Amino acid sequence: MFVGVLELDLLLGDVGSIKEKRSVVRPVVAELKRKYAVSVAEAGHLDLHRRALVGVAVVAADAEHVSDVLDHCERLVSSHPEFQVLSARTRWMGPHDD
Repeated sequence: MFVGVLELDLLLGDVGSIKEKRSVVRPVVAELKRKYAVSVAEAGHLDLHRRALVGVAVVAADAEHVSDVLDHCERLVSSHPEFQVLSARTRWMGPHDD
């Protein structure tokens, strides 16, 4: 079993409030869940209206599958013009981790 976690630190474009931020971030979170069957949530910068930290997690028997899914997720978020990806960090846990 392999577990991969992708942490995306995002800068949002012309967003003036937390409510407006949610209206931009929620559809992308839903799209990631629907398209890639991953667990995903806005997990940080909750009190800042122009920043978002989105976490994506996937579990699979094959490390290559986990890597492919996380790459697709990162590309999908990067393709949205309302976001600038400030950083993308991936973490792994595999069968040899304690």
